[in-house]
Amino acid sequence: PGKMGIYKYMEELGRKKQSDSLRFLKRIRCWEFRNMPAMYRSPRPTRIDKARRMGYKAKQGYVIYRVRVRRGNRRRPLLRGNTSGKPRNQGSLRRKAGISLRDRKSV
Repeated sequence: PGKMGIYKYMEELGRKKQSDSLRFLKRIRCWEFRNMPAMYRSPRPTRIDKARRMGYKAKQGYVIYRVRVRRGNRRRPLLRGNTSGKPRNQGSLRRKAGISLRDRKSV
């Protein structure tokens, strides 16, 4: 193969997810992200090659936020655990949200 620039190199590295270097990097990043606040303004993107493909440019007006998203289904908001109504409607877990998390984050 010919010469690879830095973005191409990062893209190739991102494809090999089972490689030792990327597994180590993911593990370190996962630990770092867990210890950050749930909403954090990052000074730069984690994957610059992917960010640039999506239109990011390193200039004023572009901001990167890293937001933690809860996994799984939505919980029903309850007042003191009281669901009221028939037993079939008494579940508070396993509710599907009307709007997806992807749509909610772009609002």
